[in-house]
Order: sequence, then structure tokens, then C-alpha cells
Amino acid sequence: MLAALHDHEPDAATLEGLRKLDFPQNLGLHLATKEGLRALELMTQALVALPQPPESADLNELAADYASIYLNHGIQASPEESVWLDDDHLICQDSMFQVRSWLEKYGLQAENWRIRPDDHLVYQLKFIAHLLTRDEDLLQQAGCFMDEHLLRWIGDFSQRVLQRCATPYFAGLALLTAAYCEELRDLIAGVTGQPRPLPEEIEERMNQKVTSQVEEQPGAYVPGIGPTV
Repeated sequence: MLAALHDHEPDAATLEGLRKLDFPQNLGLHLATKEGLRALELMTQALVALPQPPESADLNELAADYASIYLNHGIQASPEESVWLDDDHLICQDSMFQVRSWLEKYGLQAENWRIRPDDHLVYQLKFIAHLLTRDEDLLQQAGCFMDEHLLRWIGDFSQRVLQRCATPYFAGLALLTAAYCEELRDLIAGVTGQPRPLPEEIEERMNQKVTSQVEEQPGAYVPGIGPTV
């Protein structure tokens, strides 16, 4: 459900559906941390504050806020991992190819990576849900993916949205998503008996992966340089 809400701006039918489902109280994982409870309250109040049915002005404001966050980077809170982790804050960098490798491992692919890169928030949330619904043996893999990718940047993303977005709806959604993912990762650690690695351990692991990938790539041809006799 969280992936769907990040996928597009809400219309009147979406908002009505959320109310009927008692969102966010209907989420499968009941949040219990201070951050989680705060996120639940913020999201709940955001939905309560919207009129039923919402007026055109409300929907237009939500659409504009969605575009500012997800489409035109108006508030500089990119939903793409590369922008947060790349030294130059560029899109379609190492993170995109790393996530693509995860997707391909399970027979999945981004619909159109040129429009929405593989490391986009929506794809990452969908992939985690895919792993969780297939097999209990994939829990550890889901946790590993979250460690190496989503949880390295979702906190910064959510705080940036919270501070800069124009609507309580998207502030609540961002905070709720980050809190939910953190508590989900804790749950996975408890179920599998594998504790969460420290951030420093994750960064070292990822640096080693990048180094290995570079070493495995054949050297590029440079004019004037070649074997000598």
C-alpha cells in the first residue's frame, strides 16, 4: 500500500478509500516506536483535515506537492537512491545498477528505467513486498536489501520532505514510510535471529562491492596505449 501511495498523487477516490480502510491504522505492522507513533498521528490528522469529499483546490494542492517531490525535484527530496548516496548527487549511478541486479536475481525489472530508475522508492518498496510475500526463507534477503539500499537514505528523504513539502499528507506519508521500514527491519531481525548490522558495517560492505565491480571490469581502450614490444 505504501508503494502505491508514493506512485502517484491522490485523487478523491484514493482518499475515500484510505478513510474506509482506516488508514494508516490498517497497516499490517503495528508501529510502536516514538517515531512510528508520531508518523501514525501525523498521517491520521492529515487525512482528517481534508474535507469529504475533497475540493478541487485540495486535490490541486496535493498534485502540485506530489510533482514538487517526485517529478521536478522542487524541494530537492529525490525519491531515487543514487541522488542521496552518489558523491555528486547524480541520478542513475551505482545504486541503480545494484538495485537492478537484485531485481534481475528474482526475475523482475523496472518498467522503464529512463523515466523511473530502478533505485526509485516505489520500486524498492514493491521489491521488499515481493520478497516478503513469497517465502519465509527470503526474509533474510529482504533484510539484506533494506540494509544495503532503502534504509541508507529513506530517513534523510523523509526528513527533507517533512521540512519542505507543502501538505501534511505527504509529510505524513514520508515519515510513516521511513518509520514503517525501520520497524519492519527490526521485526525481520527478530524473526531470523540475525541482528541488524551497524551503519559502518554496511558502508564497508558496499564499498567492497563497488571496489570488486571496478576490478572485474575490463580496462577501457585508450588511444596510444597498448602492449609494447
